Amino acid sequence: MGNDRKIKRVLPTALGMMNWQLLRVMMDGIFFGNSAEIRRLFAAAAESKSTSINHDVLHRVAPLYYEWSRKYGRTFLYWFGAKPRLAMSDPDMIKEILMNTGGSFEKVPFNPQSKVLFGGGLVGLDGERWAVHRRITNQAFNMERVKGWVPEIVGSISKMLEKWEGIRGGRDEFEMDVHKELHDLSADIISRTAFGSSYEEGKRIFSLQEQQMHLVSQALRSVYIPGFRFLPTKKNRERRRLENETREAIRKMIKNSSRAGEDSRNLLRKETTANLLTWSLILLALHQEWQTKAREEVFSVCGGSNLPAAENLNDLKIVSSILNETLRLYPPAIMLMRQTSKKVKLGTLDIPAGTQFYLSLTAVHHDTDIWGEDANEFNPLRFNESRNHLASFFPFGIGPRICVGQNLAMVEAKIVLAMLIKQYSFIVSPTYVHAPMLFISLQPQYGAQILFRRISS
Repeated sequence: MGNDRKIKRVLPTALGMMNWQLLRVMMDGIFFGNSAEIRRLFAAAAESKSTSINHDVLHRVAPLYYEWSRKYGRTFLYWFGAKPRLAMSDPDMIKEILMNTGGSFEKVPFNPQSKVLFGGGLVGLDGERWAVHRRITNQAFNMERVKGWVPEIVGSISKMLEKWEGIRGGRDEFEMDVHKELHDLSADIISRTAFGSSYEEGKRIFSLQEQQMHLVSQALRSVYIPGFRFLPTKKNRERRRLENETREAIRKMIKNSSRAGEDSRNLLRKETTANLLTWSLILLALHQEWQTKAREEVFSVCGGSNLPAAENLNDLKIVSSILNETLRLYPPAIMLMRQTSKKVKLGTLDIPAGTQFYLSLTAVHHDTDIWGEDANEFNPLRFNESRNHLASFFPFGIGPRICVGQNLAMVEAKIVLAMLIKQYSFIVSPTYVHAPMLFISLQPQYGAQILFRRISS
């Protein structure tokens, strides 16, 4: 009898707790969708380590798409907060979305907590404001203007190589974490070409951006609750401090520069080229036969003692194929986002207005149906053949919003590779751990340690 009374007293409390837990699960689903599972997948990927070097990296860099496409097919729906997202890797649908000029598909608005990094630049604009800024930046980054920067690019690389020779100190072999070095190099090149200054003068800006990127990377995987950015949390206070200091540093740099204009703010992102070069060196360090082929081409095109010049960059065919194959295997952006501005029909699907799209660039680049059974292997020869589909390879995007800085990125990457392989042969260090990771862009989680040996003159 006494036990019955206890059960009667405890049962309503237990039922209340169960109802509250059920309510909490329901509320999490309504407000946060699958975001908690997404964060869990990325955390698990970041903690995983492999003892072998393998270019089949989709499970690490896009665990969301890797896991759910295996369960639900290559096109599936998930929820990010209250927003439905349609994930896909179908080139036909991707082409239709990215090539559309009728306004049916638009950029997904920034999470307010990530806007502090990307600002009001070209990447976040739409409509007429985007069209105006696009015309300005197209002029700033046209190929002829970029070729005019080649001497400054060569100057930055020469300075880095002089520093490396000091570190080598007469030794036959020395180790370098090229990931950090190439980020500093890209920052110096951007500073020189955009501001007519140097990395040392812009160092404060790049340091502030690096700190901001850590906060933005966390924010992008979480659903934003309206008004949350105004709360005086520790991270929000840090975001505002970094934003204010960055703006002030840019103002000073522009004021002191003879060549900086409004478009130079868009140059501050150095991630793409630095990461492309990092992965290129890792791949060439792993594949000595391609390193040898590239070196022979560079000596043939540039001569023994000459530096690369604008007029002979187009002759570096093998170097170009190596860079393209690197971009295929390790694209800086692992996906692109779009959303519908109105109800549309995409293939056989009727898509409601406001639906977001997760376009899995990495999945397309590693698709064996498109690239063959060796899709996860390094083979620059595949770029000697014409591609059958426009959306089979799009590291810089396609359509009207294709990356405006791709000319500068590719010219810079060609020159850096040419100058490095003329001066050094290199292999992967035993300390290197192959762990590609998404951190705003795709980069090595533990750095890129490479052993260099000076080539005899």
